[in-house]
Amino acid sequence: MKIASIIGARPNFIKCAPLSKELRKVHDEVLIHTGQHYDYEMNKILFDELRIPEPDYHLGVGSSTHGEQTGEMLKRTEEALIKTKFKEY
Repeated sequence: MKIASIIGARPNFIKCAPLSKELRKVHDEVLIHTGQHYDYEMNKILFDELRIPEPDYHLGVGSSTHGEQTGEMLKRTEEALIKTKFKEY
């Protein structure tokens, strides 16, 4: 089964680390980074220290108002999911 995990803020990274490890044992996980943490060094530290796999997609949403970020995340996530040929229901 394909499962999309979407991360973007520090709490998401912390929750994702152990979950991703277990998911990948039996499922095909697609990791999508929204890009809310757009600082390269911050990302590197979080991914390295928490041993999170490199994301399959980086949406590059960056900083903006909450509403604009949410809209961009939804739009770009949908585009990324279409590219991976997820089954639509």
